[in-house]
Amino acid sequence: MQPRMEYTRIAPEAIAAMRNVEEYVHECGLERSLIELVKLRASQINGCAYCVDMHTKDARSSGETEQRLYAVAVWHEAPFFSDRERAALAWTEAVTLVSEGHVPDSVYQCAKKYFNEKELVDLTVAIIAINGWNRLAVSFRALAGTYEPAQTKEAEELACMSTSGECR
Repeated sequence: MQPRMEYTRIAPEAIAAMRNVEEYVHECGLERSLIELVKLRASQINGCAYCVDMHTKDARSSGETEQRLYAVAVWHEAPFFSDRERAALAWTEAVTLVSEGHVPDSVYQCAKKYFNEKELVDLTVAIIAINGWNRLAVSFRALAGTYEPAQTKEAEELACMSTSGECR
């Protein structure tokens, strides 16, 4: 499969807007591990190989276990997720598949048990963001396997200090 175009280069303002939403999601206060599970599940549903690759790598680099990553696709049957994570995954599926079920009341009531109103809006924005990224990557055939996770600030500083003795 060949990429259709370099959409990030062609429309940098659009990508900047998407990145602003992404920045909000990462600073909103939701657990990073939860956000990565949500991004992975939406990407699986949308068939976005690039984003599945990205979010398994990001989750792994943040300490997520292989067992839980493999089980995200079958989270209903897997005992490895908390009630809060299960509510988030159910909400993710309902919002991602909005045209099929219009986000059922039962899923909303479950999500409300584990997320306050602000968290539920933030979770929904995270789902909206990943669905947008998925649609860009799938439409323009972003090449899976090319993504490398960014190092954490601490790892960057350690690498910098060990190679040069000082950080820039």
